[in-house]
Amino acid sequence: MIVSPVSRPPLGEQLLAQVRALIVRGELEPGTHLVEGWMAERFGVSRGPVRDALRQLELEGLVETRRRGVHVRGLTEDDIVELYAVRGALEGRAVRDVIARRESVDWGPIDGAVARMRAAAAAADPPAFAAADLDFHSAFYDLGGNRRLAATWALHRPLFAAMLAVTNTTDRDLTPIAQDHADLAGIVRTGEPGPALDALDEHLAGSCGRMRTVLAGRARRAS
Repeated sequence: MIVSPVSRPPLGEQLLAQVRALIVRGELEPGTHLVEGWMAERFGVSRGPVRDALRQLELEGLVETRRRGVHVRGLTEDDIVELYAVRGALEGRAVRDVIARRESVDWGPIDGAVARMRAAAAAADPPAFAAADLDFHSAFYDLGGNRRLAATWALHRPLFAAMLAVTNTTDRDLTPIAQDHADLAGIVRTGEPGPALDALDEHLAGSCGRMRTVLAGRARRAS
């Protein structure tokens, strides 16, 4: 039997994901000068993908262009608060849309994501947990049926994925977080917008708080 090779993202996308993760983890510190030639050599790509990655990272607010080139800006506590405020607005709208269509909604993607989170928590597998976590939230956008809202979330998802990768490694037991997602899904399923939106706000506030705690710990270690 011939086994098909596993497809991998293009080099430019791999580079973007790697640099984003390094910045979010604090391994590329604020102020670091990102020289195209150095990055191309380090990551084994040409300068074209490097330029594309830097442009995208600037759109995400992780780097900034100064007089002498591109430098790491990093993530601040204000950035985290702003990002979650935007996400709360987007996801709140998505949840409202799901509730409005609940009679015809296929809950399979949400239930499947919760099941995968439980399995990943039991296996102590943070990367698999993060992927299922993001699929859970993405399902609200998909099931809500607003294509432009889903497309807007898709622009922000990679940065949230990088943040989840950080917070999930600091949470020793992911089982309670999986249960939080199951509880949120159950409340949305009742079709009551008020309780559903309150539960979503609390859920996202918890995620935001965990990332802020990581940043605070990083700042203490650096001082």
